[in-house]
Amino acid sequence: MRHSGPLLLTAALALTGPVAAQECHPADDSNEAEVFAIYSVPLAFSQAGTTGRLASGAVRVGLEVSAIPHIDDDISTPLTCRPGKGPENTNLLPVLPRPRVSIGLPEDFTLEASWVPPIRINGVKANLFGVALSRGFALGEAYTMLLRGHATFGTIHAPVTCDEDALDDPASECFRGELSDDAYNPNIFGAEVSVVRSGSPRFQPYLGAGYNVLHPRFQVNFTNSAGDRDTTRVSVNLDRAVVFGGLTWFPSPRTGVSAEFYVSPKDAITARLTFRQAVTGL
Repeated sequence: MRHSGPLLLTAALALTGPVAAQECHPADDSNEAEVFAIYSVPLAFSQAGTTGRLASGAVRVGLEVSAIPHIDDDISTPLTCRPGKGPENTNLLPVLPRPRVSIGLPEDFTLEASWVPPIRINGVKANLFGVALSRGFALGEAYTMLLRGHATFGTIHAPVTCDEDALDDPASECFRGELSDDAYNPNIFGAEVSVVRSGSPRFQPYLGAGYNVLHPRFQVNFTNSAGDRDTTRVSVNLDRAVVFGGLTWFPSPRTGVSAEFYVSPKDAITARLTFRQAVTGL
């Protein structure tokens, strides 16, 4: 029985050590949290223009392109979950293209949806979904107030932890390991209100504000030169106020082109360009 103490201690370390090492919950003001907050700006499924009033059953399809803000090395360097590692590979793509569809519903509701299919570009493979439900309320003859709820979810795979350059760097912990295939789940949920100047059939400017709840989750997937696999999970819950504004031009009743600035004052700004075309109805 005199050996039971060391055996129990060894068993406890075996059970608790790896679990603790694989879970990381950085503070709201950490570098890790700020990277997630910056990413949420281009990924949020915002209004991205106006569709005009859609009759029930009317459908518009479109394509949105959002600029992805550049993240400096001092912010992309993890200080909580992987201290001493150096900057993560955060600047993978300059823009996010996203197809969209808008469907008119009864009672002036509009359903919007989006899907970025899992096609790998520059190491990034996104299986990303967006959905929103909105309703317009007339404010006299020239203005419309739009209330809108939205969500962005899905998974983005990319070599964030250890890219090709890190694998060739003798000073990096990634040296001679395998290219990482990390997974990022943005999990963005928001509500917003905007006012559209809808009196003109050709030009519709709008301004709005919103509030986003962010539950990003990041899963490391890296195997080093010794064959040890890192599966650290990073979790943080954040919330952000946002403001936005833009202009939609209707060269014809069936076609709309929109430009929008979308801003999280604490984090970043993105610009969006969106093209929409009516498929059925107006």
